[in-house]
Amino acid sequence: MSIAAVSIAGIVLFIWPFLGLGLPPEVPALAITLGAVASLGLMEAGTRRLDSGRLALLAALAAIDAALRLALVNGVGGFSPIFFLVLCAGYEFGASYGFLVGAFSLLVSGLVTGGIGPWLPYETFAVGWVGASAGLAGSLVRRFGPGRQTWLPDRLDLAVLIVVAMVTGFAYGALTDIWGWVAFYRGVENIGWIPGLSAADTLAQFGRYYVVTSFAWDAFRAVGDSVAIVVLGTPVLMALGRLRARLGYEIVANGT
Repeated sequence: MSIAAVSIAGIVLFIWPFLGLGLPPEVPALAITLGAVASLGLMEAGTRRLDSGRLALLAALAAIDAALRLALVNGVGGFSPIFFLVLCAGYEFGASYGFLVGAFSLLVSGLVTGGIGPWLPYETFAVGWVGASAGLAGSLVRRFGPGRQTWLPDRLDLAVLIVVAMVTGFAYGALTDIWGWVAFYRGVENIGWIPGLSAADTLAQFGRYYVVTSFAWDAFRAVGDSVAIVVLGTPVLMALGRLRARLGYEIVANGT
């Protein structure tokens, strides 16, 4: 499963601080991230799940998200409009495609806004996993659900996507907080990253840090993404569903 293989690099990146190792060097971390995203793209192209039409759609979605991030960089609390398209694209096209939409959206917007720094690998993997989560959920609904009778998404599609949006809204915030926690809260008593602690104690420190500093902020993201799905989810999913059929896209049983 290509998405699982690529995600190993990201998992190592995120658990690194909990092993008492601080943050990995910036340049290798960015190189590993770019390599992982490129590898997934090549694997998808090699299996013909990413042909020219789907690649063009991927580029268009990433460009739209980059423009949205540039136009509405501050958002409301932790909400940003870029997550909406990532969630919808992943839900319709599958986990690997959703990961690529999320990852490329962050990489392109990083280039456009000049936001390239040590935080970028964490953001890239985290948004990629948002799209992958939506893709896995969509695959399960299509496999075990009652099935759509028309192009119009039904209530089950929207309900499942809202649940994914709520969960990933908080998960994205927690994952991307890891870099800032180690970089700026090193040594802070009770909530900071402290060298020499066990993995369990380090995780407890991070849990307290997240609740105190980020939980309320991330709630804006979770609620904002859900509202966007309620308001715009039906027409966007319908349009993407038509594109998926026109491009002859097949989603295999494992969701990739």
